[in-house]
Amino acid sequence: MKKITVIIPCLNEEDALPIYYKEMSKIMKQMKETEIELLFVDDGSTDRTLSVMKDLHELDGRCHYLSFSRNFGKEAAIYAGLQNADGDYVAIMDVDLQDPPALLPKMYRILEEEGYDSVATKRSTRTGEPKIRSFLSKSFYNVINRLSKTEIVNGARDYRLMKRNMVDAVLSMSEYNRFSKGIFEWVGFRTKWLEFENHERSAGETKWSMKKLFCYSLEGITGFSVAPLSFASVMGIAFCILSFLMIGVIIFRTLIWGDPVSGWPSLACIIFFVGGIQLLCTGIVGQYLSKTYLETKHRPIYIIKDSSEKEKGAAHVRESIWSKCGLDQSA
Repeated sequence: MKKITVIIPCLNEEDALPIYYKEMSKIMKQMKETEIELLFVDDGSTDRTLSVMKDLHELDGRCHYLSFSRNFGKEAAIYAGLQNADGDYVAIMDVDLQDPPALLPKMYRILEEEGYDSVATKRSTRTGEPKIRSFLSKSFYNVINRLSKTEIVNGARDYRLMKRNMVDAVLSMSEYNRFSKGIFEWVGFRTKWLEFENHERSAGETKWSMKKLFCYSLEGITGFSVAPLSFASVMGIAFCILSFLMIGVIIFRTLIWGDPVSGWPSLACIIFFVGGIQLLCTGIVGQYLSKTYLETKHRPIYIIKDSSEKEKGAAHVRESIWSKCGLDQSA
């Protein structure tokens, strides 16, 4: 019997967790030919998310959990889940049911019957999403696909099912600054894409603000393209050439009209403009330098504070102590 580990990153999702478990229970009953375990990853939640995870673990032994010492981000939660997943197949799925669990049986059949290494999903529509957010999202995919050699599918979700060989390949990329959508495409392997219409959240609110999405987009661009660095170099060369041309124009104008003083407002504007370009290029270099700095520090991507495996170990120790003392634990 094949085993599927489903990784579910969670941040303040105490309301969504019971709804998700109820839906996934139906899928687990439907897929009787497989063994399915749920691995919840608590990304430093400040509500009762961890308590709900523990309750689900007590209720159903197929539910496991990891809890971070603080909020490390969804990318760290995905990586932690992949590192701790031991299934023959590994899925990543959001807890808010925007990733429909009903697709999982079809994804599994595709991997079993059609020879693919991965089945990924993308949204065919963005119904219910703010128009400005949809526009910026499409713009990001257009920009990154122009700048990067790694093509990222427009509307791609983190929701996918992978075989073990692809999971191992993703884990071999242990970089600190992670952009999973790009990593999944970079490692290759045969992937089939499934489309589905956009689903509203089952409960709670999105944790992705415009600021977080902007920073995430920068992470993707700097992680999979050096084009911004090339842009900084090209701009530097262009302005050097322009400066030499302007020097020639000024010398020629002075020799002909003898009036080198007039035009200082336009000169001031040019100085401000060139200074802004210099600061922009310096900022681009700084972004890449900061990523390199963080990578060289070799800090852990995440820190686990609590997990269901620790609870299992503690329970085993308690049972051992009771048995050594010759006492009945239920007494």
